[in-house]
Amino acid sequence: MTPEDARAIEADCAKLVARYANLNDAGRWTEVADLYAEDGRMSRPTAPDVWIVGRAAILDAFLARPARTTRHVCSNVVIDVIDADHAVGESAMLLFTGDGAPKVGSFHDRFIRTDAGWRFAERRGSLTF
Repeated sequence: MTPEDARAIEADCAKLVARYANLNDAGRWTEVADLYAEDGRMSRPTAPDVWIVGRAAILDAFLARPARTTRHVCSNVVIDVIDADHAVGESAMLLFTGDGAPKVGSFHDRFIRTDAGWRFAERRGSLTF
């Protein structure tokens, strides 16, 4: 793998992190779920040890949430390429909601290249404060 290949993977995965935040804030749940591999899994920052497994279950979990206004701000995104089809990443997250104090946390991600492009194989959130 060339350095240019690695940088392209890093950029694609970082874009996935940003797209996730934007789609989440827009309430576009089907598109959020589509960012996961078919067998991907996620845990929310408020429940980091509770896994939701599979794209269909992830979509159901988002659809079951009460409506709310949010703005996720993701920063300190660092992607490490493992090979041509796998990468891992970490990012800091600041969540603003219309009805509460901001929350600070992070995401630890595993990415996988699929026929549809890069997707989350795993997205684990956690809260710092």
